[in-house]
Amino acid sequence: MRILVIEDERKIADFIKRGLKEEGYSVDVAYDGQEGHFLSTTNEYDLIILDIMLPKIDGLTLCRQLRQEKVLTPVIMLTAKDSVKDKVIGLDSGADDYLTKPFAFEELLARTRVIFRKTEI
Repeated sequence: MRILVIEDERKIADFIKRGLKEEGYSVDVAYDGQEGHFLSTTNEYDLIILDIMLPKIDGLTLCRQLRQEKVLTPVIMLTAKDSVKDKVIGLDSGADDYLTKPFAFEELLARTRVIFRKTEI
């Protein structure tokens, strides 16, 4: 399974990448929304893990653009924005799941497995 992590905080992005690789996933990282858009539209991914507060193109705009461009790759938003309103906006923008920071890596893995179970059906 191939995962794209779009996260501008390098420590968090590297932590997620390392943990996912240890679980056997292939992982690419983009550090801003523009690079994330390029990678997600030129490569095939099984999952995108997307921060909202990104430079160049924010995560909400990027998610909406991907859906408008018929990119159907599942998206888990991973963000510090934790109000109910933020979650609703994130899910309504096209995300399949929404996880707030700080997060337990085990929960991110569990949500990743759920996404992959749903796509296998």
